[in-house]
Amino acid sequence: MRVRPMAVLAQLPFACVLAVAVWIRIVAVRGYPAPHWTGDSPSYLQAALDLRPGETRPSGYPILLWMLKPFHSFTVMVSVQHAIGVLGGVLVYLLVWRAGRAAWPVGPGGDAGRLGWRYLVPGLLGAALTVPVLLDSYQIALEHLLMSDSLFTFLLLAAVTAALWRRRATWWLGALAGMLAAFAAVTRSAGLPLVAIILLGMLLRRAGWRPLAAALIAFVLPLGGYMYWFKQTYGEFTVTRASSIWIYGRTAAFADCAKIKPPPELRIMCPKASNPQIAPAFAVLWTPDSPFRQIPGWITGEQANRMASEFTKDAIEKQPGDYARVVVRDTWRSFEWNREPYPTPWTWLEYKFSAGESWDDEQALVAAKYDPSGGETKVVQPWAGRMLAYQSHMSMPGTVLGLVLLGGLVFALPHLGRRGTRWRWLGPVRHWGTGALMPWGTSLALLVIPAATADFDYRYVLPAVPFACVALGLALIPSPRRVREDPVDGPGEGQDDDAPVAEKSLSV
Repeated sequence: MRVRPMAVLAQLPFACVLAVAVWIRIVAVRGYPAPHWTGDSPSYLQAALDLRPGETRPSGYPILLWMLKPFHSFTVMVSVQHAIGVLGGVLVYLLVWRAGRAAWPVGPGGDAGRLGWRYLVPGLLGAALTVPVLLDSYQIALEHLLMSDSLFTFLLLAAVTAALWRRRATWWLGALAGMLAAFAAVTRSAGLPLVAIILLGMLLRRAGWRPLAAALIAFVLPLGGYMYWFKQTYGEFTVTRASSIWIYGRTAAFADCAKIKPPPELRIMCPKASNPQIAPAFAVLWTPDSPFRQIPGWITGEQANRMASEFTKDAIEKQPGDYARVVVRDTWRSFEWNREPYPTPWTWLEYKFSAGESWDDEQALVAAKYDPSGGETKVVQPWAGRMLAYQSHMSMPGTVLGLVLLGGLVFALPHLGRRGTRWRWLGPVRHWGTGALMPWGTSLALLVIPAATADFDYRYVLPAVPFACVALGLALIPSPRRVREDPVDGPGEGQDDDAPVAEKSLSV
């Protein structure tokens, strides 16, 4: 196939972004050859060493750690996580670029002088929208954590990519989307309800019953397999043994036992006044004042989960307005310009590259079993200094995420309700704007679900970014039909052997 110089040139903007993204991750790994640790990291690593499901969190991420265990290297581990982050940026670019090439096709007889913009615009738009994903320093720091978030984001983004890859979804693309969504769900429990958004998006785009059925089956089978594994280990057919613990922590921000009037058995669950610098959810779960310290089995015990479930149900039923208020408040935190020390003064610092080494005995014992050289946070100069300088200048404020998310909705809305569609209220389901609703809904859900079921945390915001960028890109792309009717196009210029054809490609 003949290679057009203009087609090669169109990929240059993204190639530049990709080169910088790879380089800054090399700097991060050389400056910090071991991962950054949080309070959850030892439990993830121990689950990988034992190869058993975690009691409080799904173990999709420990399975990845277990697969990398033969290398006995934390440096290899963080390098793989950074590679996964780069691949996520590539998926964002491919979705936007394919949509743009289908909307602005250039035929084999196209005049590069007149139609060169149709080569360049998809690449420029796609490259610009990968910048918040590939070059944001907090995204890079998230990839450096011994945590599940970067893997979860990639798996969910790959599921959405499969669902949007073609306008006429095939059964195998539906199955791939469902399977990847299941893998995301067993990596982070927040992924469980997100399959509904993928299925709804496929339904609105008239994917057909075969892709929908394939997606649902492919989601249920891996999830059921994981739950069976959990049952074989702990005797319960579920994903975790602490399903109600986290949402109980959410109620600590508003629960008023004078209004709830809990029975005597549940009075122990009433939140107590705590340090104002510590979020209520953190206080009731992890501090010495936590009620779970007085319950047999701690947060993984059957009694703790049952009491948390009963108290949470009563709190939300008696105080629905207060519950809605804290959900809206903490969702809105995602769009603030500056970061605050929340949920604790030390938690938000875990998402920054450190200036010095840190370590504790619990981490040392677990890390030595995985990597004999140790897993303490090492700082290697001058690379670490360069990474710190980069992070001080290259970060996306939450307000920008809010504008991207708002833009994705605003630019998609004008396409809805146009004439000539079967369901006017759904808009042109074959138009790019409708497909934008799937990543847009996923992005919003990733912000709302933690605020509704756990608490606000800055690391919960970052997975929403790539989906917001995809949604904006797809919403900005015009209808392929309108491009075809452009009088500039001559005979044979509505199709391109190098790009997806509008009638066959994904429709967003």
